[in-house]
Amino acid sequence: MFSIFFTALLIFVIVRFDYDRIASILKWLCLVLLLYLVVPFMIKTDWSAVLKHTVVPEVHFTKDYIMILVAILGTTIAPYLFFWQATMSSEKVNKKSKAPAISENLLGKVKADVYFGMGTSNVTMFFIILTTGVVLHQAHVTKIDTVEQAAKALEPLAGKLAYVLFALGIIGTGLLCIPVLVGSMSYMVGETFSLKVGLEKKFGNAKAFYSIVIAALVIGLVLNFVGVSPIQSLIYTAILYGVTAPVMILMVMHIGNNKKVMGKFTNGRWSNILGGLAFVLMTASAIALLYFQFQ
Repeated sequence: MFSIFFTALLIFVIVRFDYDRIASILKWLCLVLLLYLVVPFMIKTDWSAVLKHTVVPEVHFTKDYIMILVAILGTTIAPYLFFWQATMSSEKVNKKSKAPAISENLLGKVKADVYFGMGTSNVTMFFIILTTGVVLHQAHVTKIDTVEQAAKALEPLAGKLAYVLFALGIIGTGLLCIPVLVGSMSYMVGETFSLKVGLEKKFGNAKAFYSIVIAALVIGLVLNFVGVSPIQSLIYTAILYGVTAPVMILMVMHIGNNKKVMGKFTNGRWSNILGGLAFVLMTASAIALLYFQFQ
């Protein structure tokens, strides 16, 4: 029943309110991510070992290890982010009577926003991995099919409060990321087929766009009742992101270095170096995964 209510609530919010209202809600929901940073400090954690394995991780050239590596890379630089962030920025500009002039100051603010967002997301991911590794893995709880199982497995090992915080984090994160995920997919499909898209539009002005949003949410709800493992689905989706992301990175870098498109605001040296490293790492990981898959 909770999942049905959850889906109905999301459909109502996304269809009923425009992007500015949704963004104001999502902004406060970001605070729930701080809950993940609290849990490791509430349980017994060997911080010296954590620091050691963070700086010098154990690398295993196995199929499962490479799969998880590709999945982690895929969630860090997910292809849908390219569509979501670009479209959201474009919609903000289109709402204004006069588009803001591109300047070093404006680009500096955009960079600061991206750095802060990516930094926060990666720190949060680190603490989620840390919590599951310290608590669940050490207790030999290695097979989790739902996030509910993860939260319940945490309770007897880390205490009631840690369980409650982790569960609240899961609920808040779901409310935070699902609108972004379904919105990104709707933008991708809509822009591919030249449909009217935009969360700022009314339902009657973008029926196809909102129909895709609703269909995606309903399909997700149905999968919850037919025995499909949400955790496995998330992992395989992340792997797909990890395999396809290098293509998006290459395209974005090509555009970013094209003076006909970017004018004087082409990529700087460090943008090209870091972008190139990301492309090489993700491509090598994807090739390694394919090697182990068909070996």
